[in-house]
Formats: sequence, C-alpha cells, structure tokens
Amino acid sequence: MGVFLVLVGPFSLNFHFHYPDEMYYTDASIQMLKNSDYFTTYLGTGDLRFKKPILTYWAVLAGYKVFGISAFSSRIVFLLAGMGLIGLTYKLAKTATGDSSVAMSSAWITAAQPLVIFSSSRSIPDILLVFFLTISAVGVTGLLKNPLTARKKYIWMFYLGLGLAFAVKGLPAIALGAVAFLYLVANPWAKISLRKILYAPALVIGMAIGLFWFVVMYLRFGGVYLDSFLEDQVGVRVGDKIPQIITHFLYGCGMLIALFIPWILLLRKRKIPSLFQTLDRNLPFFGFVAAWVVAIILMTALVSVFYERYMLPVYPLAAVAFCWLFLPKNQLETSRTAQTIAAVFVGINALFLAVGLFMNIGLGSPTYLIAHWAIGFGMVILLAGMIRRQKAGIGLVSCSILLLFFTGTLVSYPLSVPHQGVQVDDLLDEQNIPLNAQIGFIGNPHHGSKIRIGLDVDHELINLDKEASDWMEYDYLICDEDAIAKLPLENNVQIEVASQNWNPKYLIGIWESIVEGESSERKNELSKKYYFVKR
Repeated sequence: MGVFLVLVGPFSLNFHFHYPDEMYYTDASIQMLKNSDYFTTYLGTGDLRFKKPILTYWAVLAGYKVFGISAFSSRIVFLLAGMGLIGLTYKLAKTATGDSSVAMSSAWITAAQPLVIFSSSRSIPDILLVFFLTISAVGVTGLLKNPLTARKKYIWMFYLGLGLAFAVKGLPAIALGAVAFLYLVANPWAKISLRKILYAPALVIGMAIGLFWFVVMYLRFGGVYLDSFLEDQVGVRVGDKIPQIITHFLYGCGMLIALFIPWILLLRKRKIPSLFQTLDRNLPFFGFVAAWVVAIILMTALVSVFYERYMLPVYPLAAVAFCWLFLPKNQLETSRTAQTIAAVFVGINALFLAVGLFMNIGLGSPTYLIAHWAIGFGMVILLAGMIRRQKAGIGLVSCSILLLFFTGTLVSYPLSVPHQGVQVDDLLDEQNIPLNAQIGFIGNPHHGSKIRIGLDVDHELINLDKEASDWMEYDYLICDEDAIAKLPLENNVQIEVASQNWNPKYLIGIWESIVEGESSERKNELSKKYYFVKR
C-alpha cells in the first residue's frame, strides 16, 4: 500500500493529464462550496446534473474541505481509495484462503493493475465503486467460509458495501449485489438461510445509505431528477443490437484475460488433480468468483459503449482466484520468468528517465523535477541490483510496473505543468481582478474545469458556447485560440496570454527545438494557449 501511494502519487495528484469526466465532479463540488448546498449538483454552465448519485461528489468535496481547492485535493481521496483497495484485496484473499502468501501475491497484482492505477488517479466513480464492492465481497466470502457460525460483521460488510457502492454509481451495484444475494441463499455448497442473511439492522442501514440522496432529491425536485438518472443508467447505456452485444461480450472475455498480463507468463503446468484439490479447499468461494465474473461480462455485453474499466469491479476477486489456482507460492519470492519480466520494465523505466532528463533540462523545468528524477534513478538502480541478485518475484515485477508511473511523469510534466488553472489564477492576481467577478469561458470544457479549480471560489467561471453571442455580457473572458480569432472584439479591449502549455501533438517538433536550442523561441508555435480578454 505504501509503495503504491509513493509511486503513483506524483502521477495522480497533478493535472499533467486530465480525464474528461472529472469536470462533472470537480465543477459541482466547487459550486457546493460556494452555495453551501451539498446535495445539488451542477455543470460548469450552471445547469443541474442528476446522472450520478452523490458520493463521488462528496469524495471531491472532502478533499477540497481538508486541503483547499486544487488538483491534489480533487484526487487525493480517490488515490487513498486505490491504496485501500490493495489492503482489501489482501483481506479478501486471507479470508478465502487463510494463506498469507496467496494474499500477498493478490495484493501486489492488484496494486500493479493499470486500470486500478488510472482509476485511482481520476476523480470519477470507478475506484470508489470497486472499493465498496470489494468490502461487500469480503462480507460474502466470510459468510461462505463459515455459513453457520459466520460473525455478523460479514453481513454488515455485505450490506454497507452495497449501500455505499449504490451511492457511488447506482444500478451496477444493485445488479452485482443481487447476484451475490442469490448465490448466498442458493449455492449448493454453503447455503445461508434467509433468516440469517436478512439481518434487519444491516439491511435497513445499507438501504438508507444507498437511497437517502434520492429521497432528498425527490423532496426538492420531484420525479424530474429520476428521469435524468435512469436515462444515464439505462437509456443511453444499454444497447439492443445483437451483433453489438456479441461483440461486447467477446470484448469482456478478452479484457478479463488481458487484465492478467504479464502475470499469465508466470503460469506453470499443474496437474488436473492438483487444480481440483485447490478448488475443493473452498469451492463456494470459487463459485462466487465465477458468478460475479460472468455477471460483469454479461452486463458489459449489454452496454451501448464498451469501456475496459467496466471490468474493474470484479478484478480483486478474480485476482485472488487466479493467484490461488495458478501461481505457485515460490513465485512470490523468485523465478527466472519474473526476473525477465522485471528486467523489461526496468529497462522501460530507464528509457523514461533518459527522455525525462532530456526534456526537463531542455525545457527549463523546475528544480524539484530534478529531485524527482534523482529518486527515480536511484530506484531503477535498486531494482536492477535485485534482478541481478536473482531476487525477482511478483513483488519486484509489481514495483517495476508501478515505477513506470513515477518515471513517466518526468516526460509528461514539462509539457503540461503548471496547468492552465494555476497560470490563469496567477494572471488574475496580477491584474487585481475584483473578487467574485463573473468570467466567461470559451474553449474546451475540460480545460475550463482545470481553470475553475485554479480560480478556487474567488471568481465565477461560466462556460459559454462558441457560437453564442452572450459573451458580450461579460467584462472578462478567457478564450482559446479559435475563439479569439473569431470574436468581433472592440478596439478598447486588453488581450494577453493567460496560459501556455506545450502541445503534446507536436512532441517531435518540441524535441527538435530542444536539440536546436530554440525551445524558448518556438514555444509560441508549439503550444496550446488561452487568452484573457478584459473589456
């Protein structure tokens, strides 16, 4: 968990990359701070948005409340959830197997899963959903292990996990929860009586957690909000074309296999009796894993657009089953294949360090990135030494994968940090723009959300349509290059560059400018700019 936090933190906690859907949650949370209404969610245009339940917004809001409004604070809760997922995976495996080596292998594999890393680095619902569903899965696993004598804490985990997961993303939690409930009462190996599973205190509190926001919204807005919610959860999500369903089903099956690369390279032949012996040790657990995996594949088959992150909710369960069934215990400590895999990833890290050093020196990056580079260099040397001493196992392979995200930031940071929001905020401070000024924004709404974070609650940034004429109502505008060229601006306006970041699509040109010693001269040509217009 600590390795995950240290190596993924620099990648996660700044806007050197930005996922489009983050703006829905960061924009609404800023508005919550401004108007002290912590239940109603808004877009950057000021319009209401009811497509997702409240808990993801509150995760962003919690970061804002504790650390102030920034890129760091918008993502810190999600990074901590990713770190917590690793601990939950260990707990899940230990509950199912009683074997700490299987639990450790499962935790390392989960920590190094790119989907987990990317989801932990974005302020969107996915990592929270899998975190809470894994809490529920631990509850189910505990109940299956001892159906007659299981402690009530497992029932609490089952219902509270589902309630919190529903408060994050809605119907997917209900679907997987229903599969788990039916499996608990109907599986032929470890049936749980309805009387025991329908434990009223846990059931009622779990339902209250999941439904309270919907009740609040109904009291405020009537049934209008529910139409928007169901349209997002069912209407635009569910496809009905048979070829598409078949294609997405195959995508789901293929993605499930792909999620275990490179770990499938560590597989060793096992005799069929040995596999059955492992299955017999906890057949109810393997049945539960199969039920959830099949359910998620069928659910993804029905979506109108397939995203690989849809497979993430069952990954911790699948990782535990994979490690228990297929990975020999000695793979945790050392193996020749693990040594080769780790060497490949360490080599890629060395390449990132070389490119990062070239770019950071050539583009005049802040000195703290040189310290970042030095730490990355030291870790590459450390891992290379361990490989040479033949101490490469699952843990070292995972570390070498996680390190890719630490060293990879050295390539992306010089292009995009400080992000647009930080630069615009500095300019407005220099310009002594009055507090609470309304500023119109014309440009990419995802960049607008970063600027809105940079402005904190000091100013009101309002997204405008490029084709609209209401920009004339604003004394201050922030515009992209296309908009500034089209706006019929009067003569008495002041225009200056508000933010300027290297444009990644010109990466080859940027490298050429460094080699030629002309990066400063060519930045205007090779960068993405926003302008501040003051009437």
